Amino acid sequence: MTDPAPRTTALDAVHRALGATLTDFAGWSMPLRYGSERAEHTAVREAAGLFDLSHMGELTVTGAQAGAFLDHALVGRLGTLAVGRARYTMICDAAGGILDDLIVYRLADDTFLVVANAANTPTVLDALRARLGGPAPAGGAFDAEVRDDRDAYALIAVQGPASPTILGRLTDADLAGLKYYAGLPGTVAGRPALIARTGYTGEDGFELFCAPADAEPLWHALTEAGREDGLVPCGLACRDTLRLEAGMPLYGNELSTSTTPFDAGLGRVVKFDKPGDFVGRDALAAAAERAEAEAPRVLVGLTGRGRRVPRAGYPVVDASGTPIGLVTSGAPSPTLGRPIAMAYVDPAFAAPGTEGVAVDIRGAHEPHDVVALPFYRRQK
Repeated sequence: MTDPAPRTTALDAVHRALGATLTDFAGWSMPLRYGSERAEHTAVREAAGLFDLSHMGELTVTGAQAGAFLDHALVGRLGTLAVGRARYTMICDAAGGILDDLIVYRLADDTFLVVANAANTPTVLDALRARLGGPAPAGGAFDAEVRDDRDAYALIAVQGPASPTILGRLTDADLAGLKYYAGLPGTVAGRPALIARTGYTGEDGFELFCAPADAEPLWHALTEAGREDGLVPCGLACRDTLRLEAGMPLYGNELSTSTTPFDAGLGRVVKFDKPGDFVGRDALAAAAERAEAEAPRVLVGLTGRGRRVPRAGYPVVDASGTPIGLVTSGAPSPTLGRPIAMAYVDPAFAAPGTEGVAVDIRGAHEPHDVVALPFYRRQK
């Protein structure tokens, strides 16, 4: 049996017309780059970049107990989220392992939009539906419904310091009043969209949830509006180096079912003080205690002193060559001009400035400096 052909987004014809290098990513045909990924990366840091993110998974949770249900199903507290705001959270299994990291938007009192990573969307959908059975606050199943809305949305992101100016030319929405991790319904170039001030690049920017039929007109309108500001189309390659510089974890690299939020230094997303029980509570409480006593491993940043680039899976070693950790993500940093990586290491080697740390790159122990994350923080 042959593998099914990757799915295409509503912008597939646009990517091909622009000469994009396409790749199969999580079952989708996605643009890896349009030309130079370094130039695309730099454009986002200095001007703006345009991304097709329509492979992400949108799940709508509705019902009178939608908030209480998400409090039970996820590790965060969503029931108190204000309408129009968004929250980064996670869905874990009963053992505390991360099934996926998510952004949840509250669209109305009884309506939430859960955005999952593309490859994990079926897992998240199945887990949410399985957890509808309770226990609800009043006993029994929750008065809520989980709907698969992946086919109802295309998702376009405009990211970078010029993004408010560019988007502002196409909408009368109050972008200046739109806070980080908030969203509002509006029109962009005459097309209805949910305008969210979120992103995965470390820069200011917006993500636009629209109907698939509106994706091409919106893309072209944004391209034209940003032409004088240096807006360029951007692929997945520069998206990865941007998120790495910003110290943002990637599922399958820094996050997995063998990792708890506390292992990843993201224990703050787990809200033990919310009412009722939630899936994974006991295991996560134990993980929190272990982390407070001494974390079995710590996620750190590494910067290379040479030119060789550490990659995911490369061992981190001490001065004697003894393995002390593992690289989870690595790439050349266009902004810093040197190789960077994130790695899980033994706590004794986790402090910034720790001496004698190296990465085993094909048998050569390349010296690296331990640094605090993120590698890059934008100017406010």
